[in-house]
Amino acid sequence: MEINQIKELLPHRYPFLLVDRVITIEPLKKITALKNVTNNEEYFTGHFPQRPVMPGVLIIESMAQAAGLALLIEDEHKGKVPFFTGIDKARFRRPVVPGDQLYLEVEILRVKGNVCRAKGSATVDGEVVAEAELMFVLGC
Repeated sequence: MEINQIKELLPHRYPFLLVDRVITIEPLKKITALKNVTNNEEYFTGHFPQRPVMPGVLIIESMAQAAGLALLIEDEHKGKVPFFTGIDKARFRRPVVPGDQLYLEVEILRVKGNVCRAKGSATVDGEVVAEAELMFVLGC
């Protein structure tokens, strides 16, 4: 799935759309997606100018957007907006910097109505850089 297809499903837009490509997807089960981290990202001007690092909260948001794609691809969820209700067991292993390709792997653990629980990890060059459990509700 390329960027225009992603934009058909996710409500996010620049500068907050944090998924560039979907590599594999099993609707309602799991997804592998990609975020290319470039020096042009606006947050690098302040985080940190001398040593740019992608904020951890945006890595988590990237995982959540990937999870949203695995749900929103289903007809029953199209047009809904995923809202965070919780983040558990978030861990950050190493900084993500300009030039990194952030691979997002998310497994949907449970969907009950409009409530979802997922487990995600982000890797760079095969090394885990972040992981978390995510909960959200799909609203109108």
